[in-house]
Amino acid sequence: MSDVLVWYVSGPVFGLLVVAMYTVGNRRLGVSGSYLHLGFALRGQPREVWRLWFFAGLLAGAAAAAASRGQLALSTAYGRLGEVLPAGLLAPVLVVAGVLIGYGARWAGGCTSGNGLAGCSSRSRGSLVATVTFFAAAVAVTWLLHLSTGGVL
Repeated sequence: MSDVLVWYVSGPVFGLLVVAMYTVGNRRLGVSGSYLHLGFALRGQPREVWRLWFFAGLLAGAAAAAASRGQLALSTAYGRLGEVLPAGLLAPVLVVAGVLIGYGARWAGGCTSGNGLAGCSSRSRGSLVATVTFFAAAVAVTWLLHLSTGGVL
């Protein structure tokens, strides 16, 4: 079995999920909104309970996919990044990266999945601009990391 889910299966499945979310619940599909509602629930203020089930389904689905490939394991490894950065620098880099991602998702009105899948499919100009920006930034950062590490990353 392949180590990755093939795009011609997973892509249409995501597309159908976006359509189903709009059709059944008139809601946008996005992960950051579910994460936000998890925070509300943990403070005893649940707002949209279905988002909690969606979030739990993401975790369960990821675990099931990893288990079906025999790759289900807890790890603190960070792949090539963990090999290149010294241990004392890895944690601060990850914290700063997490803050920047959170800030960017909040500023853009949703995460990459929400803007890219649901926003673009509803022809939102803001989501299109955000998605183009996400991809352009990812290409630029990847290129800079590749250059600055001599091709290691």
